[in-house]
Amino acid sequence: MKPSEAHAGAASLLAGFLSHLAHERRLSPHTVAAYGRDVRLLIEKAGSVPLDGLSVHHIRRFLGQLSASGLSGKSAARILSAWRTFFRWLARDHGFGCNPCDGLRAPKAEKKLPAALSPDRAGRLMQVEGDTPLALRDQALLELLYSSGLRLSELTGLAVQDVDFQSGEVRVTGKGAKTRVVPVGRFALEALRRWLAVRAQWAASDVAALFVSRRGRPMSPRTVQLRVEYWAKRLGLGQHVHPHMLRHSFASHLLQSSGDLRAVQEMLGHANISTTQVYTHLDWQHLAKVYDATHPRARKNTKP
Repeated sequence: MKPSEAHAGAASLLAGFLSHLAHERRLSPHTVAAYGRDVRLLIEKAGSVPLDGLSVHHIRRFLGQLSASGLSGKSAARILSAWRTFFRWLARDHGFGCNPCDGLRAPKAEKKLPAALSPDRAGRLMQVEGDTPLALRDQALLELLYSSGLRLSELTGLAVQDVDFQSGEVRVTGKGAKTRVVPVGRFALEALRRWLAVRAQWAASDVAALFVSRRGRPMSPRTVQLRVEYWAKRLGLGQHVHPHMLRHSFASHLLQSSGDLRAVQEMLGHANISTTQVYTHLDWQHLAKVYDATHPRARKNTKP
């Protein structure tokens, strides 16, 4: 088939596909236009090869070319998704026998980690003063976020009984309902003791949550975000701070001090730690030793 004939046939199919998106699926004009751009790119890459002649090898080569040209992993994933949707429509409405995009994955997008606070700024954020329940609660949650690198959802999901003051640990339920035990530094333990001494002034009798609002109900993730933002401004940090930044600060500061990536991954509860555990075993005593020796707010004060 001549290139002009292939393009004419593909253009007609594309027009039908975009009409389907706009009128049957009722997608927004912006989304329909984005699909159009992505599928036109496919047609351009295909050249003289008709759409029903494209194979998985063609699609893989097209993605490789896009990646080599500097296209981000995120954009490549979007384009592949558009192509896959287009071929599914072709199979449904035009009898195409297979979808050459099935089973393919776009190059992984580069993960951009949020900026970490410097150790000095992280320490400044912990300087919440006051003996009101509000101040004591906020200091405890800030200390715990930074001391143990918890996700926001993990923090708000904690119950009082999840904190073990004797062992200096907290039991956390992370993604996929997986639990892990994370060490808690002495500054955070002291702050938690002060908060628990006044928690009953707010907490309803049937609420087990470690952190509660003034109304006595479990704190929402949004409320925690607002309190972190509030204290960052109040204490003059001069930058936007959110709970995940404290998690990243925890990991960065611990890694900079110890150089033990596996230990940090274990404490963070990252799913991909299992890949690393294939090669070597990491026991809990080593984790605790790394934590106690390196985390800025876990070190014991040796001065008299």
